[in-house]
Amino acid sequence: MTGSSLDSEITRSDKYSILLPTYNERENLPIIIWLIINYLDGSGIDYEVVIIDDGSPDGTLDVAKQLQKIYGSYRIVLRPREKKLGLGTAYIHGIKHATGNYIIIMDADLSHHPKFIPQFIEKQKSKDYDIVTGTRYVGGGGVYGWDFKRKLISRGANFITQLLLRPGVSDLTGSFRLYKKDVLQKLVDSCVSKGYVFQMEMIIRGRQLNFTIGEVPITFVDRVYGESKLGGSEIVQFVKALLYLFATT
Repeated sequence: MTGSSLDSEITRSDKYSILLPTYNERENLPIIIWLIINYLDGSGIDYEVVIIDDGSPDGTLDVAKQLQKIYGSYRIVLRPREKKLGLGTAYIHGIKHATGNYIIIMDADLSHHPKFIPQFIEKQKSKDYDIVTGTRYVGGGGVYGWDFKRKLISRGANFITQLLLRPGVSDLTGSFRLYKKDVLQKLVDSCVSKGYVFQMEMIIRGRQLNFTIGEVPITFVDRVYGESKLGGSEIVQFVKALLYLFATT
């Protein structure tokens, strides 16, 4: 679908709120914001970027304030919190302040490229999907910048989740998605996870509630600046959540 035909698919009432949870992303934030604006401005897409900073000690919020001055408060919306409270609650917080009828969630560390956002919107419009999720594992999707060990862990985690949970999507652990706002609110209300497994549970609950899900192949790039927030505790949390979802779904 070309840019002009995408324009014709988007109604005047459609607005997309891009939620960007941040924690120690002062180097990445200006780049990801520039990329979002570069790919969406002039596309006919009405959007806002909601930055939810969790009390980053590196000055991320100060950078966000400067970006708001540059691009305008109508485009960059700041909804910070005092401390790190978890990814799931960051999205809950962001939804409360989002003015769009569609919500896009993505990482601020440059692992998700904004060039895929128009493809997500195109996919959603094609069959009025409730959810569109990015996939690294089919149709030209991929991962760049990971060593063999991390790729093996990711593939293994995805294989196990497919085997146990049968989610109906090829990439259950991804976190680059588009939701209808009311659908996302229903999913948030039904989820119990608040950490990194929040994304995984969202798809499982979506399947339970019979929401329609489309997929868009994406390339995932490991972060350029800063350290990965995935550690041993997150892996343990993932295993516990997987077993919980297997037992309750």
